[in-house]
Amino acid sequence: MAITALPGCVPAPPKASAPPAAPTSAPQPRPALAPAPPPPANWRDAAQTPGEWTYASNGTASGATFGNGQFIVQCDAGRTITLLRAGQPTSGPVAMSIATSAGVRPLAATSTPRGAVVTMSARDSSLDWMAFSRGRFAVIVTGQPTLYLPSWTEISRVIEDCR
Repeated sequence: MAITALPGCVPAPPKASAPPAAPTSAPQPRPALAPAPPPPANWRDAAQTPGEWTYASNGTASGATFGNGQFIVQCDAGRTITLLRAGQPTSGPVAMSIATSAGVRPLAATSTPRGAVVTMSARDSSLDWMAFSRGRFAVIVTGQPTLYLPSWTEISRVIEDCR
């Protein structure tokens, strides 16, 4: 009987080892973040200048004022329209441009103690460009920050008062 028990004492054959793990690659560094986009080159994409239009009339003249007087569109008794971009006076003529969805209109402004001023006929087509621009227009004056203004009805009302 002792001989029959011996084969049960033999150790089991070794199990086949698991295949070696596939080599892992080192973690790849994340790609660098792209730099922030530059400010919009197109005036239509720029943020609107903070403020609102207000309209006022005294019977002989009317005007639309944006914000705290940053830009004024005024009709006087002589049926002319004055555009005023408030700011520091400079010496000599000042370049002003009005950019609208219809185009850009360069204007020769005069420097006054209140800012750059342009006086024009109430029939000037650039006034219609401002009034009917798609949502906004820009006022660009040399040496001043550009204003990005909404094209609200106050502007149209002043123009119509003058016509």
